[in-house]
Amino acid sequence: FLRHARSRNYVSESEVYKLESVPLDFGDYHPLKPITVTESKTKKMSRKGSTSSTSSSSSSSMIDPLSSVLDGTDPLSLFAAAADPVSTTATMDGTRKKRDKDDSSAVGSDFEPWSSKRSEILARYTTTEKLSINLYMGSEKGKATAPGSAVSEKVRTRLEELDDLEEGSQKELLNLTQQDYMNRIEELNQSLKDAWSSDQKVKALKIVIQCSKLLSDTTVIQFYPSKFVLITDILDTFGKLVYERILSMCMDNRASLPDNFSPESVNDTAKETCLNWFFKIASIRELIPRFYVEAAILKCNKFLSKMGISECLPRLTSMIRGIGDPLVAVYARAYLCRVGMEVAPQLKESLNKNFFDFLLTFKQIHGDTVQNQLVAQCVEIPLYLTLYSPAIDWILQCIAYRAPEVLLTEMMERCKKLGNNALLLNSIMSAFRAEFIAARSMDFIGMIKECDESGFPKHLLFRSLGLNLALADPPENDRLQILNEAWKVITKLKNPQDYINCAEVWVEYTCRHFTKREVNTVLADVIKHMTPDRAFEDAYPQLQSIIQKVITYIHDFSLLFSVEKFLPFLDMFQKECVRVEVCKCIMEAFIKHQQESTKDPVILNALLHICKTMHDSVNALTLEDEKRMLAALINGFIKMVSFGRDFEQQLSFYVEARSMFCNLEPVLVQLIHSVNQLAMETRKVMKGNHSRKTAAFVRACVAFCFITIPSLSSIFARLNLYLHSGQVALANQCLSQADAFFKAAVSLVPEVPKMINIDGKMRPSDSFLLEFLCNFFSTLLVVPDHPEQGVLFLVRGLLNVIQDYTWEDNSDDKIRIYTNVLHLLSAMTQETYIYHVDKVDSNDALYGGDSKFLAEINKLCETVIAQILDHLKTLGKDETLKRQSQLALYFFSTIVAHGDLRNNKLNQLSVNLWNLAQKHGFADTKTMVKTLEYIKSRSKQPEMSHFTDLALRLPLQSRT
Repeated sequence: FLRHARSRNYVSESEVYKLESVPLDFGDYHPLKPITVTESKTKKMSRKGSTSSTSSSSSSSMIDPLSSVLDGTDPLSLFAAAADPVSTTATMDGTRKKRDKDDSSAVGSDFEPWSSKRSEILARYTTTEKLSINLYMGSEKGKATAPGSAVSEKVRTRLEELDDLEEGSQKELLNLTQQDYMNRIEELNQSLKDAWSSDQKVKALKIVIQCSKLLSDTTVIQFYPSKFVLITDILDTFGKLVYERILSMCMDNRASLPDNFSPESVNDTAKETCLNWFFKIASIRELIPRFYVEAAILKCNKFLSKMGISECLPRLTSMIRGIGDPLVAVYARAYLCRVGMEVAPQLKESLNKNFFDFLLTFKQIHGDTVQNQLVAQCVEIPLYLTLYSPAIDWILQCIAYRAPEVLLTEMMERCKKLGNNALLLNSIMSAFRAEFIAARSMDFIGMIKECDESGFPKHLLFRSLGLNLALADPPENDRLQILNEAWKVITKLKNPQDYINCAEVWVEYTCRHFTKREVNTVLADVIKHMTPDRAFEDAYPQLQSIIQKVITYIHDFSLLFSVEKFLPFLDMFQKECVRVEVCKCIMEAFIKHQQESTKDPVILNALLHICKTMHDSVNALTLEDEKRMLAALINGFIKMVSFGRDFEQQLSFYVEARSMFCNLEPVLVQLIHSVNQLAMETRKVMKGNHSRKTAAFVRACVAFCFITIPSLSSIFARLNLYLHSGQVALANQCLSQADAFFKAAVSLVPEVPKMINIDGKMRPSDSFLLEFLCNFFSTLLVVPDHPEQGVLFLVRGLLNVIQDYTWEDNSDDKIRIYTNVLHLLSAMTQETYIYHVDKVDSNDALYGGDSKFLAEINKLCETVIAQILDHLKTLGKDETLKRQSQLALYFFSTIVAHGDLRNNKLNQLSVNLWNLAQKHGFADTKTMVKTLEYIKSRSKQPEMSHFTDLALRLPLQSRT
């Protein structure tokens, strides 16, 4: 084969086969140019060329002719809708969902919904005391009447059910834990849905009334906010069911009501049903269930009159005045505000009246009745006042939503009249826009100072103020005074938990507006308060938050690490998992914000310490994903370190990093790549002409890689790095070192396992090995033979390894590799190789086409071809004929590309392979046709006329 290898002139071939250059007229239409589709009045589209980036262009395919003819109406859909009642129901549900979405969007996305507060309240207000609940016990009378019953019988039954409710067909469950209580409430919610779906509307009403009664019970007072959340979930469900029931009765000829329907468009049946519900609710004797159930179906007033909701809200507001317990009353007001914001957010006057009513009764909180109740339950007044926070915060949020600044002024005045009540002041700061609060920061500080601290601690007020100042900036002249006034109070706090909750908020204000000096002072104060008695162990979330805020505002890491107390602050994170999380945050910030490479010793020492902390957390139980994340962060740091032209210092850094991060394989791989890059940068600086000093330095880099690679566990990582490092050594004229890398790669091939782990899944390794060997062959072309070794010693060694390697029985990869070896050997016979390494003499220069050298290559070639032909013979069985066809065509393509087909024997071999490929009907006809076309096109080139005769000898057999 190689005795008759085709002589190649790579330069002339490159000229012949390179793409034809065509002058580009920038005025012409270009498919990659951004286009704008425009449509004329005649519905015709045209394409125009333009030099601008928004040329008018399109094609007729942009218009859908079917859609334009139908004008948006699809007759098939119309027929289906008329025939299928299920689709009608689905359409109705879609319309209902759209209407619900529109109703909720009447309040903008900037309004924090109740649902976001729900889980927080349930988590905060818990109890270990035993609870009780009254469960509704259904009676036989409560079941639906038979279909044939008279109307009067149905009415009588329902009246009896209501009487039964008043008489109390209930069962009291005592000594429930909080979780049991929540489970029972959920059971009631499900019972409500089941009763409704089985058309037992009165039973559903009974459940809702019973649940509402629970809101008058304050026997376990600290659980009341959570109870309110659970019960109002049931009320919300009931309100939605009633509304949708009446809405479904308004459907006329399968057309739903428009979004903003008027009462006139509601039919009499729906109105009568709606009135019936309101009459039933009006007959409830007790105030609290009557109020809550009516509030739950407040939205249904839309079916009766335009002014129904606006008339109902003031009446319900007045009803709350009859509730004696101030805590129960304030949550009733909160529920009314919640419903009011959902159904009529524009009626702010009613909401304001609701709140001002609360202010008038505010002094009840300190009355004898409440005090006696707190004594009986052993509840302190500060804890009791916190129970009001969710309700007051919600009421004020509703009032303050998109309210003018003047309303805040009015609220502040009313608060002063009540003696600057701390609870109220805190809710005001939580509800109004941060910009309004920040502009009046000094006024609020003055009010906070005058507050009575016995009921509601001042530090909580400063915390609320700090939260606002984190979102909006106060007047510039007041900033330092604000910080001083706040910190005077915060630093005096004795309780570490109270202290850290406030300090966490004010750190952000300090970082936003002040220099590292003030930040350092604050951090020092935190360390001082949290170190005694290891108080920091109970405050890791807050301490983490402080670190996060500092690195959010200080992006200059040389400045950050020059803050004297920053690293001592990190020492407070004694718990390893928390410490590692903090280190990850810092490294993520560094990689994100560090724009330029650095050699600052302050940054390097600090980040090496942080990366070492992350590395040392890795153990046998660490998940692979966690290892990958840590390695990526450390690699990001390594890539950002540069000592410029001081290459020796750079190598010293990599050596130190290798010793510190030896347990993370991706980091070692990155270090090897970085050192190889360093060697190539040295070559670039020296323009390939190494001095004695740079040659020694490059050899040190090569030695670093040679020592490090064996410590890797991934065999393909080792193979590829041996190859890559050998190429770098070769480029730097380190020939003996390059040989050592390539020998190591050859000796490693037998160790490649049959299956390897790829992203947690076991995959066959053959394809990866084939890819590596093809890359290896490409490099071996330019590697010169060692003077003390035989001719082509590396190629021979690699072929022996391939021969001895145990391949899968059903795999042809070994033969594909041999075929690629023929490509290599063919290239080696050329007078001048297709590529070279600068300043390295390859075998074409060393042997100069010597006949003995070519004879050695020819022997290798004969051995390889014999192996290929033997394998093709073994594939003659029925089950392997397809593989035989594919390999024969692959070998044929190799001969056509690299052989001199003027030789009769080689020509005949190629014809035989062609016939073998399509002998049994397994050939890929499309590929065969394209191959034959290629041969015919080659025959037209100079000195390729023999391809014409070859093409005539290559028949194409049809599959039939």
